Amino acid sequence: MPSPIKRPLTLRDVSEASGVSEMTVSRVLRNKGDVSTATRQKVQDAAKRLGYVPNKIAGALASQRVNLVAVIIPSLGNMVFPEVLTGISETLEDTELQPVVGVTDYLPEKEEKVLFEMLSWRPSGVIIAGLEHSEASSAMLRQAGIPVVEIMDVDGEPIDSCVGISHRKAGRQMAEEIIDAGYKRIGFMGTKMPLDHRARKRFEGFTRTLAKAGIEIADQEFYSGGSALAKGREMTAKMIDRTPDLDFLYFSNDMIGAGGLLYLLERGIDVPGQIGLAAFNGVELLDGLPRKLATMDACRREIGIKAAQIIAARNAGEIPPEGEIVNLDPKITPGDTLRR
Repeated sequence: MPSPIKRPLTLRDVSEASGVSEMTVSRVLRNKGDVSTATRQKVQDAAKRLGYVPNKIAGALASQRVNLVAVIIPSLGNMVFPEVLTGISETLEDTELQPVVGVTDYLPEKEEKVLFEMLSWRPSGVIIAGLEHSEASSAMLRQAGIPVVEIMDVDGEPIDSCVGISHRKAGRQMAEEIIDAGYKRIGFMGTKMPLDHRARKRFEGFTRTLAKAGIEIADQEFYSGGSALAKGREMTAKMIDRTPDLDFLYFSNDMIGAGGLLYLLERGIDVPGQIGLAAFNGVELLDGLPRKLATMDACRREIGIKAAQIIAARNAGEIPPEGEIVNLDPKITPGDTLRR
């Protein structure tokens, strides 16, 4: 069950946890005054352990809150997240709340920094991608005293509320579709798993389902950085040269899948007769490809809408402050690259 939201921490909490006076704690956290290195470290360690974030608007507003919603996502370059932001923005248009976006580049340390800065302005809520965070980020979210909605994923324990899909289920459903179509020699291409927990979960659901049917991944390749479309072409070329008897390629996202499709068509390879293809995300921009790529919609805009609705309703007192889990159900689009 999601943990109940706690009251915001104060200087006294940090003082008691560090065994240092509130005045000294204030000096350390404001980086003012003459404080020994040992004492400074003791205060900083206690603040980080507790999840304490200083209040930059203290004394400025009676409510101690601003009408901002912190939206923290891994990337603006990934075509997934602009649609999520659209859903959030459209939903908050009729409220007093305004989204403010921070980008983490899938880096836990950068997420800590972005979250720290945003919480210091005392927003009215946080919408943050993913369920996996560092200890410091988790502590800050638990102690923020505001609605927190983790988005894109429901495979885990949320801090407060979460809205998303089960990526393990998504991987399982795609594997079942591929098995039913009769494919047996399957290659996988995707992002570096440590940086993308949701891709990792899809891969887990995918491979476990194949294993139950007596099928193992015949080849796999992972990438990070660079143009996803170009990477898809490059990885597909390598994989086909390395393992020419593959009859199916599963890509962790549509962009590398599109690159793979274009490469195969240029080579005159029969898709889906000789090789079938499938990917993930349901990016509408790719509808103009020579053949429609088999994919699965990640419910991106709906995720943004639902998350913003929770934040708005909690701030308006329309729903109780308990966390909720909204598990959306994506659908497979077989397109023209998956034999039926």
